[in-house]
Amino acid sequence: MHDIVVEWRLPRVAAALVFGAALGVSGAIFQSMLRNPLADPGIIGFSQGSYTGALIVVLVVNGTYVQLVGGALLGGMATAAVVYVLAYRRGVQGFQLIVVGIGVSAMLGSLNTWLILRAELEQAMAAAAWGAGSLNGVSWEQVVVGCVCIAVLLLLAAMLSRPMRQLELGDDAAAAQGVRASPVRLGLIVVGVALTATVTAASGPIAFISLVAPQIARRLARTAGITLVPAAFVGALLCVTADYIAQHVAPTPLPVGIITVMLGGGYLGWLLLTEARRRL
Repeated sequence: MHDIVVEWRLPRVAAALVFGAALGVSGAIFQSMLRNPLADPGIIGFSQGSYTGALIVVLVVNGTYVQLVGGALLGGMATAAVVYVLAYRRGVQGFQLIVVGIGVSAMLGSLNTWLILRAELEQAMAAAAWGAGSLNGVSWEQVVVGCVCIAVLLLLAAMLSRPMRQLELGDDAAAAQGVRASPVRLGLIVVGVALTATVTAASGPIAFISLVAPQIARRLARTAGITLVPAAFVGALLCVTADYIAQHVAPTPLPVGIITVMLGGGYLGWLLLTEARRRL
């Protein structure tokens, strides 16, 4: 009983809470910064880049968990740099960055498939299962390392939250209030990508929580813009709920990423329908 509760259940619940909060904050950062509810690290390719970095460490380097975190972080940062440079036209517009990010994400998806196809069968099966986003087998080591990294990143996000809200008014208005837009925006990108990369290194890419949580939190909190703390709480609640459903909805436990994709797909369809009706 002790092993079931302490070694299996507790690290899984702790991981779902902390990783969900990290994804919620990451999505809130990008949606606030780009002023677009579709600005999700998964959609604009940053999660896919982290997954690529982690896959290279697992399949090519055969590295340790710390190296895996580093690979995911480097992959996410490199992808963010490529997307930022390709979308830059006298500044970065949210729509341009999203479109470029979708294209880069598709290319990285092809690269990831190629890496898995070239791997040994056992490694390929493990990588494919991990790529679905799963909390199965999460250990205390992964939870502790992830919590430390995410705690530091959440502190940085809190420090940047005020200039982030000021940037929602536009660069000129933010500059009039003393905010240096470019350094703040770069810092927000680094923190947002690092949050996603830390989660991806531990559990694989868990999709759509970073897309859904900030919008649900904004409606529940009835705030004018995106705020970090409600997004963190909603992200944690969504991840725990999705993981519970993943364990009990089928005869065998499913990766939590499958459930979040189903929930997120429904939300995305509702969001697009709402936007279409608003423009009629």
